[in-house]
Amino acid sequence: MLACKKSLAAMTAAARVLRSSQVLVPAQVRRCLSTQTDGEVRIAKILKEKFPSASSLKVVDISGGCGAMYEIHIESSEFQGKRTIQQHQLVNKALKDEIQGMHGLRIFTEVPKH
Repeated sequence: MLACKKSLAAMTAAARVLRSSQVLVPAQVRRCLSTQTDGEVRIAKILKEKFPSASSLKVVDISGGCGAMYEIHIESSEFQGKRTIQQHQLVNKALKDEIQGMHGLRIFTEVPKH
């Protein structure tokens, strides 16, 4: 949680800098705004392996970069014929080991419309 507080402090500082029209933005905030975190990459890799037919996948660290909470959007034909709860259970099962270190997880699943 200390990492979350540091990340939030860095983002707040960056917002102040941007509001004051200065160009300097801390490196930690630039990274959060421009690339995926290690956790996002790790989770996306696991989901791509577990759901190879996924036509769309997006993993976002919504905890400010510390890895405490993620939001996942995944569209896969593997969800065809399954209720939403069953789709979410498949995602939870795929991320079983990762979830143990998380505070929370938001899951949005869809079946491709074509």
